[in-house]
Amino acid sequence: MRVKDVMTTKVVRLSPDNSVRQAAKLMIDNHISGLPVVDDQGHLVGILSEGDLIRRTELCSTMVASPTELELAPEERANAFVKRCSWKVEDAMTTDPVTIDEDASVVRVSRLMQERGIKRIPVVRNEALVGIVSRADLLQAILAAKQDDTLVDDDAIRRSIVVRLGENTGLEGLDVTVAVTDGIVHLWGNVETTDCRRAARILAENVRGVRGVVEHFPVPSRQ
Repeated sequence: MRVKDVMTTKVVRLSPDNSVRQAAKLMIDNHISGLPVVDDQGHLVGILSEGDLIRRTELCSTMVASPTELELAPEERANAFVKRCSWKVEDAMTTDPVTIDEDASVVRVSRLMQERGIKRIPVVRNEALVGIVSRADLLQAILAAKQDDTLVDDDAIRRSIVVRLGENTGLEGLDVTVAVTDGIVHLWGNVETTDCRRAARILAENVRGVRGVVEHFPVPSRQ
């Protein structure tokens, strides 16, 4: 599945010349926590989020910098002051936001969100904004995904599980033995920790055709 299959194309957007009050009202009215900022040519120039706005002077009784800002170099303190006090979106927004191409995979989007700790990513084509993909869009994609009901034989299930055990699961080298009967997976091996046992079960459950999982791991010793 590609980004263009799940992204939102009707995007509420801001101009760099809008005020932060206008931006806040748009977020409230549309129940969203971030807005792309686009210039007159339709090019993405930044993004303004709730995180950018909650540091505003309007929310404070004074314009005094935070203790963290006081430790910054003069140029960085000046930039923080501008973002905190200017009425203009252009000054308050985050520049050079993370973007993604419409033909990128949904898996790539998910990884970017996790790595960067962000909730939405603007989608661009030749630097022009064509959509936005959010965590909510990914959840919709999960709900819309069609289940594959093709029958899978026991041997194919077992081979698939064995292959996945050697991937980045934390179970490498634990010598897990797998047997499958009528879609029921049986697992044996030196898997003692709760997290590894859970990982083995979930790994098996995620293989197409699996109807259930039976663990034969040793009972964890009580301290």
